[in-house]
Amino acid sequence: MILKAFKEKSNQKFLSKLLSSKNSAISSNKIQSIGVIIDAAEFSDAEVFKNLFHEMGIQLPKIKIVVFVEDEKKTERLWGNYFSKKDFGWRANIKHAELKTFLETEFDALLGFYKTDALELKMATALSKANFKIGLSGIDDRLFDFILDVGINDFEVFKIELKKYLTILNKI
Repeated sequence: MILKAFKEKSNQKFLSKLLSSKNSAISSNKIQSIGVIIDAAEFSDAEVFKNLFHEMGIQLPKIKIVVFVEDEKKTERLWGNYFSKKDFGWRANIKHAELKTFLETEFDALLGFYKTDALELKMATALSKANFKIGLSGIDDRLFDFILDVGINDFEVFKIELKKYLTILNKI
């Protein structure tokens, strides 16, 4: 129990250090590839993201989705990629090979579609090598380059707002 607390404190410190040294050089290129991080406890339909980005002209091989689950035992294997608390070691060392590959992929954009203040979600977002990070309000603002103030359950509003702002920013 004490080691868990030390590990969590170590990871929080690492995350804080990582976010304070964040380089925010954003490319002006259009989005050709995108990664999505979802919390399974808040939102369970990963297919809507594939449809949304397909509508924006991003083809399926360039859309990758990972889902955070609290307990691996309770999850059905609906998603190809999922991760949990157990997949992070000391100093945010990633133990899960698929998650490591996802985070090392240089996506044109990363969407953090969650409002949960989970350390693992924040670490996954911060460790991602994506060029342009999009997120929802209510989480640490240092994680994202662009923040939408939309609720998790208002997906249609989110879809409209995301398309509108990405068009304005000349990203799609």
